[in-house]
Amino acid sequence: MTNSSRFTLHASRLIVGITGASGSLYAKRLIETIPANIEVHLVVSENGEKVATYELGKNWLPKRKLIRHQINDFFAPIASGSFKTMGMVVVPCSVGTLGSIAGGLSQNLLQRAADVCLKEGRKLVLVPRETPYSVIHLGNMHALALAGATILDANPGFYQRPKSIDDLVNFVVGRILDHFDLPQRLHKAWKDASH
Repeated sequence: MTNSSRFTLHASRLIVGITGASGSLYAKRLIETIPANIEVHLVVSENGEKVATYELGKNWLPKRKLIRHQINDFFAPIASGSFKTMGMVVVPCSVGTLGSIAGGLSQNLLQRAADVCLKEGRKLVLVPRETPYSVIHLGNMHALALAGATILDANPGFYQRPKSIDDLVNFVVGRILDHFDLPQRLHKAWKDASH
């Protein structure tokens, strides 16, 4: 890490969780665009793996250095609050996982890592991809927002005048990167959108 880096060593780690909701392309694009100086810790649920393979093919993971953790490995460093990170994003986040995190269940490593972020006051960004939402889903989102999580719906804006699916995906992924103060060129801020 160079002296010019904005991040201290412990804060240059980002946890990425992938669950079984549709929208694996969001996760793939995010992993591709996280800056190379950020250490990416990846945890994928069993259904997340199945959906990603179905939507994107067998070799869906981008070619970049990742530290991958098994879904039931509670001895992984991301299960501990003493392992410092800039936070975690779950993308896509199934409403089942969202509900489990809201309930503090920690039934697998992904849920435990999210719980750690909440209890340690670190950023937790959840990207649900479901429609419509039931009152139960909305209640869980409300509880998580009160606990400090950010609910970033996989809902692209159209003021960018998108011309492709990639443009729509880039909008959502750009917003995720914005929430971690990471540089991105996937979309322009609103004030720059007309240029």
